[in-house]
Amino acid sequence: MSFSLPIVPEANALLDRDPLAVVIGLTLDQQVTMEKAFTSPHVLVQRLGHEPTAAELADFDADDLLAIFATPPALHRFPKAMAARVQEVCRVIVDRYDGDPAALWRDVSDGADLFKRIVSLPGFGKQKAQIFVALLGKQYGVQPAGWREAAGGYGEEGAYRSVADIVDDESLAKVRAYKKEMKAAAKV
Repeated sequence: MSFSLPIVPEANALLDRDPLAVVIGLTLDQQVTMEKAFTSPHVLVQRLGHEPTAAELADFDADDLLAIFATPPALHRFPKAMAARVQEVCRVIVDRYDGDPAALWRDVSDGADLFKRIVSLPGFGKQKAQIFVALLGKQYGVQPAGWREAAGGYGEEGAYRSVADIVDDESLAKVRAYKKEMKAAAKV
């Protein structure tokens, strides 16, 4: 299945072909819109002039990477923190998976193993890891036994709770309505 998020087609195409773009998008998916988070890997590629590898980003000069992240329009509302976070995640991919981001989910024994690998990434707590498992299962076709259970409520079929469920403007509206409802319930 290919990505069809409501972002520019070139950004979706990058997500389709480059597992590192998916990892970076999920890494950036906090305190910005989903569209911003998942378009930023494409903008990063444009600024670099090529698709980076995890090893390249892991070894990138931190100040230079920050400059790329902070150039207007910034890749994230917190460019310094998120440039560092992307670099930390890339270092884990290099150290544990020989620089191959798809190895993060390739050959997992089951959904629990997939969740364990993802939650061990810098900045990935339980909820973010569950969303990533759901995204991989629903959008990327990574469906080891037990993936829906590992994704919690985000893995439910027909749920509209996260980026994992967004395939068009209608599903985006449903996810936004769900998030608005959850925020209102949390205030009570």
